[in-house]
Amino acid sequence: MSSTAIASVIEMMESLPTQIQEQVAEHIREYISDLQDETRWDEAFQKTQVNLVAAARRAKQEIAQGQASPMDYTQL
Repeated sequence: MSSTAIASVIEMMESLPTQIQEQVAEHIREYISDLQDETRWDEAFQKTQVNLVAAARRAKQEIAQGQASPMDYTQL
């Protein structure tokens, strides 16, 4: 974000009463935290996607060759 955009947001916030400034700041903190969480999730998913695709291909091949057996959920 450009410094002019940040300055514009700060200017808008400064025109608000103090109590509302605090509320807006808290909403912004929560929003940024959510964005950071989503970014971390996306990065983690991208790192594992190749392995997930490979595992799915192996599973599909094992099923086609009759080497797979149903999962026993009681053993998890």
